[in-house]
Amino acid sequence: MAKQLIIVESPAKVKTIRKFLGSNYTVAASVGHVRDLPSSSLGVDEENGFAPQYEIIDKKKAVVNDLRQQAAKADVVYLAPDPDREGEAIAWHVAELIRDRAREIKRIQFNEITERAVREAIAHPRELNTDLFDAQQARRILDRLVGYKISPLLWKTIKRGISAGRVQSVALRLIVDREEAREAFRPEEYWPFTAILEADEPPQFRTELVRINGKKAVIRSAEEAAAFEESIRGKPFVTASVEKKERSRAPAPPFITSTLQQAANQRHGYPAKRIMQIAQRLYEGVELGEKGLTALITYMRTDSTRIAKEAQNAAREFIQEAFGEAYLPPKPRQYKKREAAQDAHEAIRPVDVNLRPEMVREYLQADQYNVYRLIWERFVASQMASARFNDTIALIDSGPGQWRAKGEQLLFPGFLAAMSKQEEDSILPPLAKGQELKLVKLHREQKFTQPPPRYTEASLVKELEELGIGRPSTYAAIISTLQDREYARLEEKKLAPTDLGRVVCKQLVEHFSRLMDVGFTAQMEQGLDRVADGNENWVNLLGEFAADFNPTLAAAAANMRSVKGGVQSGLACPDCGKPLLIKFGKSGDFLACSGYPDCRYTSNFERDSNGNVQAVEREEQALEKVGACPQCGKDLVIRKTRTGGRFIACTGYPDCHYAASIPTGVTCPACGQGQLVEKSSKKGKLFFSCDRYPDCDFASWDRPVPGECPQCGSPYLIEKKTRQGLQVKCPKRGCGYVRDGEEDA
Repeated sequence: MAKQLIIVESPAKVKTIRKFLGSNYTVAASVGHVRDLPSSSLGVDEENGFAPQYEIIDKKKAVVNDLRQQAAKADVVYLAPDPDREGEAIAWHVAELIRDRAREIKRIQFNEITERAVREAIAHPRELNTDLFDAQQARRILDRLVGYKISPLLWKTIKRGISAGRVQSVALRLIVDREEAREAFRPEEYWPFTAILEADEPPQFRTELVRINGKKAVIRSAEEAAAFEESIRGKPFVTASVEKKERSRAPAPPFITSTLQQAANQRHGYPAKRIMQIAQRLYEGVELGEKGLTALITYMRTDSTRIAKEAQNAAREFIQEAFGEAYLPPKPRQYKKREAAQDAHEAIRPVDVNLRPEMVREYLQADQYNVYRLIWERFVASQMASARFNDTIALIDSGPGQWRAKGEQLLFPGFLAAMSKQEEDSILPPLAKGQELKLVKLHREQKFTQPPPRYTEASLVKELEELGIGRPSTYAAIISTLQDREYARLEEKKLAPTDLGRVVCKQLVEHFSRLMDVGFTAQMEQGLDRVADGNENWVNLLGEFAADFNPTLAAAAANMRSVKGGVQSGLACPDCGKPLLIKFGKSGDFLACSGYPDCRYTSNFERDSNGNVQAVEREEQALEKVGACPQCGKDLVIRKTRTGGRFIACTGYPDCHYAASIPTGVTCPACGQGQLVEKSSKKGKLFFSCDRYPDCDFASWDRPVPGECPQCGSPYLIEKKTRQGLQVKCPKRGCGYVRDGEEDA
C-alpha cells in the first residue's frame, strides 16, 4: 500500500495523530515556521513588488532536511498545519522546500484532532490557498517594514534595543491614553443614600435613593446630605408602586479566542499568553490514562461562534440525558456572525461533550482543568434553554425622596444548571401599593467619582477586538511584547505604561500620527481580510501603505528629537539643586541628576495619581548588612533591583563597584562545582541558577533548601507554596518526601 506522510506543526500533534492512523502513515512536525525573512537585513525588495527574501530559520535546518528525506520516501505528502493564515503560510513554505522531492503534495486541515476529523480531512484534501498565504505574507512584510525602519530611529533617540510594531504600538497608545485620562481626571464628591426597610413579613430589604423631588438624586456635599436627611426625618416610607414581570436570559455563545482570554483572565487571573499555551495543549492532546493521548478541545484561534451540526446534535443528546427535556430549546441555537469575523473555523468547544470536566480532572494540571471546565460549561450552556426569573421592582416614597428596591427570583435555571458559578435569589417580601414600611436603618456615605480604570489583559483584548485591531492569533503576542519591551507592566493585575513606554508612544504619535491612529490600523486589518478573501491584491495594499509611510519616515528621521540624555521629571536634585532627569537604563527607568558626573545622585521613582513624579528616597539604614566587602572592607548590604530582585552590593559605591548574587548555600546539582544563587528575570520573577553560568546552565524556579533528603539522599531540597501552606519537598521525581516548611521559614 502507498506510503503517506502527514506534516503538522507541533510534535505534540504527532503523538495524537499516530495513535489512530495505521503503519502506512508517517507523521512528522515542522515545529512551527521553517522559513522567515532574514534577521540581519530588511529582506524585502521594495522596488520589485515587495518581493520577500525568505531564508530557512537556522534552528530549523535539521528539521527541513528530515522533512525532505521523508517526503522523498512518500507517495503523497499531506500538509496539515493549523487551519488559519499562519498555518497556511507554514504549509506553503514547507511545500516550497520539499517540492523537488515529493511526488504529490496536498493540503488538509481539521478543526479537532480526532480520528474522524483527520480521516475525513485526508479523504477531502485541497490545494494550497494562495489568498490566505498572501494575506499572511502581506502582514509579515508590513510588520517588517514598520519594525525594521522605525526601530533604528528609536534606538537613536531614546534607547538602543527597543522596537516599534505596527499593531503593538497602537495597543501601547491605548494604554498610555488611558493613563493620561486617569491623571487628568479630577474626582467629584457625591453622597449615596441607602435605607434598610421592613414590611409586614420578612425579609428586611435594601433600597437606594434614586430621585429627589422627581429629579435624579445628586447630593454633592456633606451639607447637602445633612439637609436631605433632615427633610425625611420622621416621614413615613410608603410603597408607591410594585411592578412584577417575568424575564428570561439567553446563554452566551460558545467561546472564541478573545472571549476565552477574557473569561480565563477574569475568573482565574491567567495572562493571555498562558491561556493560549494551555488551550494549545488541550487541542493537541493530553494523556488520559487508558484512553491515551486525547485531544480535548477544538482549534483555539478563531473568531467564529459557529458550531458544527454533529456537535450541536451531540450537545442536545447530552443535555436531554443529563438535565432533561425542559432544558432543551425547541431548536438548536444559532449565534449571529460578528461583522468582522472571518468565520473560518468553529467556535472553541470540547471535542467530546460527554467528557465532563470531573471525568478528566485527575489527568489534568490545575490550570488545564480550569480552562477545560470554562470551555465545556460555556459550550453546553450555549445549547441550553434560557433561564427564567421573576423580577420585582418597588418604588417607595419618603418626603421629597423616592427609593427603589429590586428583587430577583430564579424560576427556572435553564443554562445556569450547567455553570459551576450559581446565582443567588434576592427576594423582596410581599408589598402592596400604599403600604407603610418601617425604617430599620438609614445609611449615607461619602464617595468620589473614580477615574477610568486601567486596562486588564481581558479588557484590553476586548477593546482591541471591538476596534478591529489585531486578530485572534495576535492578542496574546501583543500584550506579552509590550511587557517584554518594558513599555507596560502589570500593577495589581492592571496594565500601566512605563515611562519608557510613554516616551516611545509620544515620539511615535508625534512623527507617525497615521500609523498610530486606531482607525487606520483597523483599516489595514480589513485590507488584509480582503486579500485573504481574494478581493484585493497584496502588492497593491503594500504599495498604498508605502506611499504614505516612506515620506513620513524620512521626515521623522530628520525631525525626531533625541531624549537619550533623559527627560525632565519636574524635580530638583536634593544634593545639588539641579534638575533631575528620567533616564532609561538596562534595568528600567530611574532618576538621575543632570549635573552628572559632578553630582552622582540617582533614585528610583513613582508617579502619584495625577502623574507627577515622586522620588523614592534611599534608606541606607534599613538595608540588611551581610558582611564586609572583600575589595574595600566597607559594609556589604542587600539591595533591590528596579524589577524587585535582590543582590549584594558594597556601601562604598560608586568608589567601589563590588556586587554579588545572594547565595543559597546549596551546591549546584548539575555540575557539582558551582553554588546556586538568587536571580531575577527581566520581569522581576525570582529564580535560582548556578553561579558558574554560562559554563553551567542549571536553573530552577523553586528555592533550593540546604540539607539531604532523609528518604532518597538527594543533596538538597526545595520550597513549594501549596494550598496547605509552605512545604519543603524532595526535587527527585518519585521520592515523595515532604515536610511542613513553615518552621523552616
